[in-house]
Amino acid sequence: MQTLIKNGRIITACDDYQADILIENETISCIGKNLDVKGCKIIDAKDKYIFPGGIDVHTHLDMPFGGTASSDDFESGTKAAAFGGTTTIVDFAIQFKGKSLIESLDEWHKKADKRACIDYSFHLIVTDLGLSQVKEMRQIIDREGVTSFKMFMAYPGVFYVDDGSIYRAMSLSSDTGALICMHAENGIVINEIINEHLKLGHTSPKYHAITRPVLAEAEGVNRAIAIAQMAKSPVYIVHLSCYEALKKVQEARNEGVMVYAETCPQYLFLDDEYYNQENFEGAKYVLTPPLRPKCHQDKLWHGLNYGDLQVISTDHCPFCFKEQKELGLNDFSKIPNGGPGVENRMNLIYNGGVVAGRISLNQFVQLTSTNPAKIFGMFPQKGTIAVGSDADLIIFDPTLKHTISAKTHHMKVDYNCYEGKEVTGCVETVLSRGEVIIQNGSYQGVIGRGNFIKRKVMTKYSMSQAQLI
Repeated sequence: MQTLIKNGRIITACDDYQADILIENETISCIGKNLDVKGCKIIDAKDKYIFPGGIDVHTHLDMPFGGTASSDDFESGTKAAAFGGTTTIVDFAIQFKGKSLIESLDEWHKKADKRACIDYSFHLIVTDLGLSQVKEMRQIIDREGVTSFKMFMAYPGVFYVDDGSIYRAMSLSSDTGALICMHAENGIVINEIINEHLKLGHTSPKYHAITRPVLAEAEGVNRAIAIAQMAKSPVYIVHLSCYEALKKVQEARNEGVMVYAETCPQYLFLDDEYYNQENFEGAKYVLTPPLRPKCHQDKLWHGLNYGDLQVISTDHCPFCFKEQKELGLNDFSKIPNGGPGVENRMNLIYNGGVVAGRISLNQFVQLTSTNPAKIFGMFPQKGTIAVGSDADLIIFDPTLKHTISAKTHHMKVDYNCYEGKEVTGCVETVLSRGEVIIQNGSYQGVIGRGNFIKRKVMTKYSMSQAQLI
C-alpha cells in the first residue's frame, strides 16, 4: 500500500520547504512538488508541519526500583509515546548484580517483544564489570546492535560502580566505538548528606532536592569527563539538570573533548518550589537529579540553543502517587525516584521552545529527533525526512491548543507533572514506518508492531561535533 502525504511543510534539522511525500514499503520513496500517484492513500497536510518522528533515548519501562516497578510497561509506555509524536525509544535494560550482561539484555527483550507499539532499542546498564563482562560487552555490540552502556556514580549498593569500572568501560568504548552514558552524581557523598538529614528528622519530599546539591552533580560530570579523557573515549551525560554541571560540559567541549549531554523537560519547565506542596504532593516531583531553582532554566535553554546540550529526552520513569510514591510517606529517601513525561515531550518543547522564541523549528527537530538518531547510531534510518529513511513522520498542527491532564493522557500513571498547562501546537497524525498509528485521537496500530532497532557504533566521522551542530 502506498501513502501520499500532500501539501505539508516539511521541517528537518536543516531544511524547511513545501512538498509531498510518497511512502512505499515502510520507507520514504519520493519527495517532490505536486506528486500525482494513482491508487494510493492520500493524507492532506495543508497548513500543517511534517516533522520526523520523535526519538526519546531515555526511558525506563517496566523497571524494578525501590521495592516496586515503573507503572508503564512496554505496551502502555510506547503507546503513550506514540500519542505524543515519539516513534522510537531507547530504553534501559539492567544488569542486576550477579547476572550476566547477555542474560540481562534477554530479559528486556522479553519485556518488549510483542508489546511495543513503536520501534525501540536498548542501552544496557552495567553494574558489575569484570573481565568476563568486558567480553560480553564486545559480543553485545557486534551481535546484538546494542552499542551504548550506562553506568551510575549514584545509588551505592544498587547501581553504583567505581571509577575503575568506568575507566574499563570507557577504554572498551574507545576501542569499539560504543558510547558510555553516565548518571553523574557523587552518590557516596549524597548518601552521607541523606543520612545527616534523616537523623535530624527531615523526612518530607523537599529534602530529596536538598540532599542532592548541584555541586554533587557538577563533580560527577567533571569526573566522568576526566575519566573519558584518560580513556580517550567519548561520553554522554544523561539528564543534566543544572548550570554548574552544564559549565563542566561547556568547558570540555570548548577544549575539543567529545562530550555530549541531554536535558529533560522537567528541568526546563519545573523548579524546586514544587517540592513545597502540601499533603505529600511534592513526592510527585521526586526524580533524580531533582528539580532545581528556576534560575537554572534559562541557562539550560542557552545550552540547547548554542549546542552545548544536544538532546532533549524524558527519563520517563513513572510511579503512581497512590501506593507507589506513598512508599516514602515517612522517609523521602524511600520515595521511588522518577516521573512521567514520554507523552508530553514534543508538545512541551514545541510550545516552550519554538512558540516562546527560545529555539527555531529546525532546532526543535534537531534536539528531539536528529541528534538522538546521530549520537545513538540510527541515522539516517531514523531522525530525518529523506528518500530511503523510515517513514516515521508526525503531522503537526501549529495552531491547535491542548491542556495537559492526567484525565486525558495515555500514560499508566495517576498524575501528570504538567497538570493544567495549556500548550499551543499539537501532534495530529503519527506514522511509524509508513503506517498511520495515531489519527483522530485514537491508536490505530496493532499492539506489538514495534521493531527492535540494531544500532551502529560511533565512528570518528559520526562523533564529530560538526555533524550535530
